[in-house]
Amino acid sequence: MATTTKTKKRVDLPPNPFLHEILELAGKQRAKTKKVEILQKYENDALKTIFIWNFDDTVISVLPVGDVPFNKNEVPVGTDHTSLRREYKHLYNFVKGGNDALSGLRRETMFIQMLEGLHPEEAEILCLCKDKKLADKYKITYDIVKEAFPDIQWGGRS
Repeated sequence: MATTTKTKKRVDLPPNPFLHEILELAGKQRAKTKKVEILQKYENDALKTIFIWNFDDTVISVLPVGDVPFNKNEVPVGTDHTSLRREYKHLYNFVKGGNDALSGLRRETMFIQMLEGLHPEEAEILCLCKDKKLADKYKITYDIVKEAFPDIQWGGRS
């Protein structure tokens, strides 16, 4: 009688994955250690930036709370999308102390333009972050992020 062993299928993301791919893969894991491992494996500045915006109470969004009226970028993946890896450097415009000289209307217009250029899943990540609701969609908590990235300095940002 032959015995069979189950081997867990290992999922690797493509090089330079979208942030939503990283968050989805980490969020699907049951064990906290696995979530931390995946976040560390795909660590990048954009990922850390959205976690800081979402989980740091001293980062205050200056955008209106709630749904954002924008047209989702429906073109096929790989053709005409930008990514949060490229756009994260502009997120300072949307938090208190980042670019306070911007008018509210200009800031909201810039945010909508950014969302419309991003992959729809990445645009949703930004909408969740501005309202500090990233954990509602992805099962990733502050404690998991804190363990995965001990180099992040929390607090004292606004």
